[in-house]
Amino acid sequence: MALLKDVLPKAVSDQKLVEKIYSACEKEISSKVRVESFQKFCTRAEMPDLEEQTIEEVQKQFEDSFGKGAVSIVAHPKKQAATVEVVIDGEVLEGVVKVGKNGNGEGDEEQEFKPKFVPFPVSLASDPELVWTLGRGENLTPEEAAITLTKAQEDFWASKQGQNLLKKRVEKTFAEFVSRAPSKLLGEVGLKRHYKEPEPVKQLRAKKH
Repeated sequence: MALLKDVLPKAVSDQKLVEKIYSACEKEISSKVRVESFQKFCTRAEMPDLEEQTIEEVQKQFEDSFGKGAVSIVAHPKKQAATVEVVIDGEVLEGVVKVGKNGNGEGDEEQEFKPKFVPFPVSLASDPELVWTLGRGENLTPEEAAITLTKAQEDFWASKQGQNLLKKRVEKTFAEFVSRAPSKLLGEVGLKRHYKEPEPVKQLRAKKH
């Protein structure tokens, strides 16, 4: 993305077209990260049985992360599994949760791969001297991590917890998000709240509304 940002303005004279191309690339990366996050969530979800109460509990777990009303789960007793469908921004994600702890099967192999965290310090364009030293999975580039972090911030403020904080007059700022966002929410998208080792600061792009 950094290379694209440098090359596009030189190759394309229409600035509006440049912004459209860059925005499309951002959406594509965000969509890719979202799908990977969803599949990992399906792998980690625990479903001891297919009883109605268990299905409701699993659905609540998905709704807490992906939004209420956007999740549907269908049990398949013969296969000892359930299919999960989530609709996010018009995109339909489908996955399978197997009966047993953490899927108790094929998912175990995938779980063995846990990307290491590397330093990911960020700052805002409005205050470049204030730096938050975060961590990102080594499978994410700084650009992908920045896009993911922005999306995580949007999801947090749109969640029930975020809405409750806004009602209590908590400022909708990046600082409040970083201090209050659940570690689980960040971890699911390959981010970490703290990291000790230094690295060049990644300046976040201001989101246009």
